[in-house]
Amino acid sequence: MHAARPFYALGGAALALLPLAMVLANRSSPVVVGIAALAFLAGRWREGGGDTPALLIGPLRTPLGLSALAFLAWSLVSIAWSPFPALSLRILGEFLPTLIGAYLLARLAPGRIPEFALPLGCLAIVASGLFVAIDLAYDLPVERAFGRRVAAFVHNRPVLTLDLVAAPLALLLWRSQRRVAALATLGFAGLGILRSISGAAMMGLAAGIAMAGLGRVLPRKAGVALAGLGLGLAVALAPVEGDLLARLMPEAAHQQLTQSSSRARVAIARSFGTAVAAAPWRGAGFGTSARFAETPVAAQVPPDMRVLLGVGHPHNSFLQVWAELGVPGAFLAALVLMLMLARIATLPAADLAVALGLVACAASIAFVEHNGWAGWWTAGLGAAITWARAARARSRTPATDLPT
Repeated sequence: MHAARPFYALGGAALALLPLAMVLANRSSPVVVGIAALAFLAGRWREGGGDTPALLIGPLRTPLGLSALAFLAWSLVSIAWSPFPALSLRILGEFLPTLIGAYLLARLAPGRIPEFALPLGCLAIVASGLFVAIDLAYDLPVERAFGRRVAAFVHNRPVLTLDLVAAPLALLLWRSQRRVAALATLGFAGLGILRSISGAAMMGLAAGIAMAGLGRVLPRKAGVALAGLGLGLAVALAPVEGDLLARLMPEAAHQQLTQSSSRARVAIARSFGTAVAAAPWRGAGFGTSARFAETPVAAQVPPDMRVLLGVGHPHNSFLQVWAELGVPGAFLAALVLMLMLARIATLPAADLAVALGLVACAASIAFVEHNGWAGWWTAGLGAAITWARAARARSRTPATDLPT
């Protein structure tokens, strides 16, 4: 164990500092997660690590693991008909290594995270929330000083990362008797999110709080069923999201959401939904959203609906799966999500509430934001799951048995 401690210290520090790294460089989280994952893997090896293969391979043999592997396999197969295989491989080259790093971290770190990493994680979130709030309040002086892009949305990725990691880390801090640190983690993460201009981050915060609260007060089956209904509708309705919003969303709502470009988002969703309807069975191929307007699928879309296919992605990860991977991809994604809920349904009450809150937060963000294969998003999810699993391990392991 002694020989492994330097590696665990490096991995724990990297995991803890991830939110602050995102503030300083808002695409840095894949590198940070990769460093943390390799450090914990090296630590396990130095420790002996005879159980490491079983720890990593075992979950992949479960229904959830096999479904996730099937989804990845279909994504790879779809590159065969991608009109831009080099683009698809480039996107895969960002997504897959980050996914592997996140998986390694989530499997290997819990129970081995050094104690110092917990308050360090709290300090990183406090510093991140303060930095975002102060930087935006004074019109981005740091960006101006370093000659970087001066735009308020530069903090959107960092606050979305705060959205994901704050509650799982707070639960771990609470269980380690650091109650003030737990509250500070939640409070300063909320400060950064609410001060930002990211409507997606605010939506994720609201959805996460609401679902976590319902997860605590509702019977277990009712809370999980509610989350399942939400995820199921998110997948099933993604291709018709634009048409539904165009019909049902009142003008007053668009006026309130001017900063979020709600009209443009509805039009984009309608365009990609039309593309899904034109070629529903196999999609345009993995990673093609960046040049979707040039795909053969786009040629089947009426000209007046084709223009917004060139925006880079559908601003809805569920719709992106439909557009790129078709019916098989959407079915496998839904299967993975349902099996995931079945897995977390067995957690104790507090862990279940945080897990359901994380699911609701991530799903609501995914429904309105970013490219679903983005490395920074995958890394943030991996870090959040790692903290959540570490909190679960803490409930079963006395603090004195953990590395210092």
